[in-house]
Amino acid sequence: MSASEPDTQTRSQKVAASVADEATYSSMPLLKSERVWKATDFTWVNVSLAIATWAFLIGGSTVLLVGFMDGIAAMLIGNSIGLSVMALGSVVLSQRLGVEQYRTLRSVFGGIGVVIVVFTIVLLVEAGWTSLLGVMFGRAIAQISNQAFGTDFAAGGPIVIAFALLALAAGWYLLSRGPVTISKLNRFVAPGLIVVVVIMMALLMSQHSFQELLEAPPIAPFDDDQLNFAIAIEFNIGAGLSWWPVMGTLARLTRSPKSALWPTYLGILLGTVVAQIVGMAAALLIGESDPTAWMVPVAGPILGVLTLLFVGFANVTSMAAIAYSTVLALKQSSGRVLERFSWPVLCALFLALPAVLVFFPDFLYGQFQTFVIISGAFVAAICGVIIADYFLLRRQRIQLRALYASGTGAPFRFHGGLNIAAMIAIAASATFYFWVYNPITLETQPMFSWTTATVPAVVLAMLVYLLMSWVLNIRGNRGGYTAQDTFENAGTK
Repeated sequence: MSASEPDTQTRSQKVAASVADEATYSSMPLLKSERVWKATDFTWVNVSLAIATWAFLIGGSTVLLVGFMDGIAAMLIGNSIGLSVMALGSVVLSQRLGVEQYRTLRSVFGGIGVVIVVFTIVLLVEAGWTSLLGVMFGRAIAQISNQAFGTDFAAGGPIVIAFALLALAAGWYLLSRGPVTISKLNRFVAPGLIVVVVIMMALLMSQHSFQELLEAPPIAPFDDDQLNFAIAIEFNIGAGLSWWPVMGTLARLTRSPKSALWPTYLGILLGTVVAQIVGMAAALLIGESDPTAWMVPVAGPILGVLTLLFVGFANVTSMAAIAYSTVLALKQSSGRVLERFSWPVLCALFLALPAVLVFFPDFLYGQFQTFVIISGAFVAAICGVIIADYFLLRRQRIQLRALYASGTGAPFRFHGGLNIAAMIAIAASATFYFWVYNPITLETQPMFSWTTATVPAVVLAMLVYLLMSWVLNIRGNRGGYTAQDTFENAGTK
């Protein structure tokens, strides 16, 4: 071996590392060798995300309307529908191309359209979930202090806010170290959360009979049982849809379509439902939907405190996983505005918004159901548009290089960078959703009890998009809907 060969090899390794970093922290496509997650890795990631304390809170909120058995049915039906729509609208496209989710969406919304989606819907939804996790961490610490030291910290007081900010700082530290660190931690967090769920359910049932659980009435239902069940389903559909902003970007790190799609669907479904069942049981038997309020009474001062500590740490890893894809979305959709900032600085910029929101912890808890449903309405409309575009119009074929093209001749430029057809479809679908079911006034149309609001809203988004695409794009040869650009791409199969 010559003296120059080690230097050459070192330079090659540095170049490879640089390319891998660019793919991980930017929007460059990932090669197969750069995809770090196998199916088991991605399953643990999804399970740990699903069994965060928000799952307990969703379960506790579900039994405001329905009893235990109806609650299980509502969770299974709602999450199955929501996760199916979400996976088709995010996981498949990003995994096949190995490209960050919001770069792929240029083929649907255009460059400016992606900016609109990211800096409105995605930013607000993910900031809301991140701040909620931070507040839950703060409430857990307050409960631990009250039990261990006899303090009397309020659930929405300064101590909760202070520790919520500390959780955001810890989430920033994990996030700044990249997805591999998050994956390694989740290998321990996910099994630990499963143990927590099993222990909590066992302790609940040791203190109460199963018959008592079955006979426990809903906490605050309406007079119409069918309406209660439909709202419970809709709420859980919204919970399933809420994974959309993060799953595509996370799925691109997997090594095959199977290792992305099934871990996404089954990992989140099973993890969510199991944790929600425990949250439901606790809410019905103890009268508390907030897990930070019932874990210590159920498990006792020692085990309860240890459990809250572990769940609080799990919230931090969930926070980092959520923020990873959001930061990537903000970076790539901003053009050159945010490119000059380093990855840690970008992470801090995103977490600044949740840091503001945690100063209103009681508002976040009080409006939890409304937040989930409203965000789900817009995500449902977006997913309907993506499904219609990718599966029906483009037949699952997209030219990879077209996603990075710019200028007036770019295939996905549409109308000056904006796909007007997609915006019209989203507006029509969301408007229809809130006509069928208004989560603020709780007014519903008769069809809601049979169809929910999400299912017809998704269908309407698809139909409106197909019609408007034909009128505005396909006839004018806009958006790359030609034989060459749409159907000839061997690299995506």
